[in-house]
Amino acid sequence: MTTAAAILRGRAEDDTAALYFEERVWTYRQLLEEASRCAQLFERMRDRDRPPHIGVLLDNVPDYLFWIAAGAVAGTVIVGINSTYRGDQLGQLIRHTDCQLLVTDTAHQELLNNIDTQLTPDRVIVVDSDEYVSHLAQPVTMLPTKPVDEEDLFLLIFTSGSTGLPKAVRCTQGRYGRTGAHVAAIAQLGEGDVVYSALPFFHSSSLFTGWASAMTAGIPIATRGRFSASGTLSDIHRYGATMLTYTGKVLNYILATPERPDDPDNPLRLAIGNEASNRDIREFASRFGCTVRDSYGSTEGIIIIRRDPSMPEAALGMADPTVKVLDPETADERPPVEFGSDGRPSNLEEAIGEIVETQPTSGFEGYYKNEEATNGRFRNGWYWSGDLAYRDADGWLYFAGRSNEWLRVDGENFAADPVGVIVARYPAVRSVAVYAVPDDPVGDRVMVALELVSGAQFDPAEFDAFLDQQPDLGSKWRPAFVRVTEELPKLASMKIDKQQLRREAWRADAVFWRPSKGDGLRRLGEDDRARLDPLLG
Repeated sequence: MTTAAAILRGRAEDDTAALYFEERVWTYRQLLEEASRCAQLFERMRDRDRPPHIGVLLDNVPDYLFWIAAGAVAGTVIVGINSTYRGDQLGQLIRHTDCQLLVTDTAHQELLNNIDTQLTPDRVIVVDSDEYVSHLAQPVTMLPTKPVDEEDLFLLIFTSGSTGLPKAVRCTQGRYGRTGAHVAAIAQLGEGDVVYSALPFFHSSSLFTGWASAMTAGIPIATRGRFSASGTLSDIHRYGATMLTYTGKVLNYILATPERPDDPDNPLRLAIGNEASNRDIREFASRFGCTVRDSYGSTEGIIIIRRDPSMPEAALGMADPTVKVLDPETADERPPVEFGSDGRPSNLEEAIGEIVETQPTSGFEGYYKNEEATNGRFRNGWYWSGDLAYRDADGWLYFAGRSNEWLRVDGENFAADPVGVIVARYPAVRSVAVYAVPDDPVGDRVMVALELVSGAQFDPAEFDAFLDQQPDLGSKWRPAFVRVTEELPKLASMKIDKQQLRREAWRADAVFWRPSKGDGLRRLGEDDRARLDPLLG
């Protein structure tokens, strides 16, 4: 048991590399010197009548990590502000988390124009300004020595916000230290390893899987300002990265880059993350000659699902017996999935339920200033994850989407993810999203958004013929709307932004639909949109 502060303070005299960014390298000693300067600046500016919360609105520049390190050793709280938000939604993130100081740069400062952050201009620090450089030019006196306990709040990390405004997940000093030790152990990190973080530092993948593990192992983390698929491959070679952290569609985008003869000749030995497709996991491991460890995970933490080489290909892994798959309405345990002669599930409607930890002990520490949402996770003393799954007779768990991604078509409820698994078999598809759009007069209709492989053209008749050949496609699951796009909208976490897809529905370009059940797909016209639009309000 330890804290983020204790780990970093123990590396204050360490001259091994801590951070790679572009052509520069910072050692742990230099990183802690920069963190001390940031901590001193905050001490000069802080309002002692307000919570010591510092918002950071930056790309993955070194200053971001300096301020996180400052928060760790000084016992202050760092709030990672999601830079993809705009307008009052961005202001709400800053206001809700009681930031008394905001660290940003000139480019992001423009996002703050005409929005209410409850911060006066003198409470906004611009890291690429002459004033900031002057502030940090003052000599470092000493590393902060304020006592820091495991229960002290360290980070506020927003959920990805795919279904509304995100919630700020609390992370204490102790949880961060424990998480780093856990990931470093399972990844077997040690001398010679380099962790590469592709996602923003306001995301749990970069903070927990990435920097926490690197900090614990005393090895460097490497990153770039913003994710770039081709840039990630170049950086892996440049920095000798041995471990890649990811979530969402990161692997998918890297695989979309042109193949090179030297792809397997790279230092990467492990990619660790979650929410990659089975096809992407296989192709990435084969193309780059590494192990891909894709597992269940969320910002909240608490449920552990372990992968094993012996598990079925599509499974998430195995959990403790206290983790159940329950009916979210009755709390009854769902029966195991049954497989047909073709090896595909045949009773998903009754097998899918919510993943629930019936004996929660650690992990999730609540949402900041949102007791209702926190209590919503804990019912009857159990932790309800909000994620759907089904379980086979041997106990292996299979992911089935989010609990807010149920569709109700003609009175039948089913999850979106199994539909996506089937549609993803279509050879021309690179990425797919399945979501509900309103039916007339009530209920939902199934809509899918397809991102096609390079050079592919969408043929509605061919797609319908493909659907006819899928024996496990439920009678209610057949897509009523198909949107074809060059790129699906993404959150900063590289997860598909289904909220935007649902909002745009059929109002987007290149949409095909079947006006009545049993019809073939045809292109949606303006008259069709005019007739359908009242359903969207």
